[in-house]
Amino acid sequence: MTSSENSISLNPMKIWWSAFRPKTLTAAVVPVLVGTALAQAETDRFEWWILVSVLAASLLIQIATNLFNDAIDFEKGADTAERTGPLRATASGLLSRRQVYLAAGICCAIALALGVPLVLHGGWPIIAIGLISLFLAYGYTGGPWPLAYLGLGDLFVILFFGVIAVSGTHYLHTGRWSELALMAGLQVGFHATTLIAINNLRDAPQDAKVGKRTLAVRFGPRFVRWEIALLAYAPFLLGVVYGPAGYRWAGMLPLIAVPLAGRLTRAVFSTAPGPLLNPVLARAAALHLVAGLALAAGLFLGVRT
Repeated sequence: MTSSENSISLNPMKIWWSAFRPKTLTAAVVPVLVGTALAQAETDRFEWWILVSVLAASLLIQIATNLFNDAIDFEKGADTAERTGPLRATASGLLSRRQVYLAAGICCAIALALGVPLVLHGGWPIIAIGLISLFLAYGYTGGPWPLAYLGLGDLFVILFFGVIAVSGTHYLHTGRWSELALMAGLQVGFHATTLIAINNLRDAPQDAKVGKRTLAVRFGPRFVRWEIALLAYAPFLLGVVYGPAGYRWAGMLPLIAVPLAGRLTRAVFSTAPGPLLNPVLARAAALHLVAGLALAAGLFLGVRT
């Protein structure tokens, strides 16, 4: 065990914080901020209680997904001593499977409770989104058809941490669905998916051994590298829709993240699958966060042409 791993093992709070996978939590925060900013731009108002409730529920569902993933990947043999990614709490023995499952269940229960006033406000569409999201927190890696093991993880992230999260947040504030919310959701979802694509590229050799059929396993490193490049740059191209809609800064501000996309894609194409890709994940998280916050700022400012 390394000195950093040993320090984690001696500190229960650090153990749990590591198990929550904090670098992935931007995937829960950014779409809520973007959906809220678009609602404010269109109506000149938004509800603070909706923002706080959705943000908290989204974070809890993301954490639950990560915890279920931690325990289930260990059970299925995907996390072993050969693992090249960051330390996992269950596989390392820092936490038991029972502890991790219990914590994931608690997160889901609290998220469900937070969702009650949102359902009363938004009606059946929010019931559908909430229940499916809670189910897939487990179903991403567990159940008879685990999405991550079938190569559907990338699509799941685009939809649930992009399109549905942004559109659902916007709907709660405005009571209607929006084509711009759909487009913003794609932008956010594409950048969020760079994280899982890099993760799968890194873990492809080990995943292949345990039957985890990610896109990296199914189609190989070359395919996934070009997928990552597309996911990194496409959101900037989609930003052209904001000009005709009157939100020119929403299309322009995210361009400050283009250099981050460039550095990310260069690193992905020049790095072999394995542990050297771990620092690249941080670049993907930075791209997602910076571009997402810039998009939210451009919308929230409401600067019209």
